[in-house]
Amino acid sequence: MKRVAEFKKVNYEQFYKDWVNTFGCESEPIIEEIYNEIRIPKRATTGSAGYDFYSPIDFTLRPGCTIKIPTGIRCKIDENWVLKCYPRSGLGFKYRLQLNNTVGIIDSDYFYSENEGHIFLKLTNDTNEAKILKVKRGDGIAQGIFVEYGITYDDETDGIRNGGFGSTDR
Repeated sequence: MKRVAEFKKVNYEQFYKDWVNTFGCESEPIIEEIYNEIRIPKRATTGSAGYDFYSPIDFTLRPGCTIKIPTGIRCKIDENWVLKCYPRSGLGFKYRLQLNNTVGIIDSDYFYSENEGHIFLKLTNDTNEAKILKVKRGDGIAQGIFVEYGITYDDETDGIRNGGFGSTDR
């Protein structure tokens, strides 16, 4: 099996900034406790393709509602590989839990962005069965799968990323 990446936590200052920007809560002891308990994604079994991302907080997601979660995680990925993020299979099956961008794409150069490549998950409970999703801190909420990719023979791209969404259009 090829080893192509390494998950790491973003530094505390980046996490604090992103947490406050997302939730507005500026209580340093609470944010520091959340940061200290962040779990690095891992596979559940030797046959698992996906690395589970764990919720840093308890939350309830009613039908049709959305939450954006700063995971506190970044990922250093070898060139020509990408991390594709999906909801955990069981949550998608039971609640129609979806990532708002359908599939999260984490490129190898995102690690070097000014936000340290902080991975966010924006989740929506899209159930049509009135099911309420309750998640506890530490529960798996998404999974990331590493995929190798190729480029065209005539590719001459030379742009450099410095950010997340929309950064390659600037």
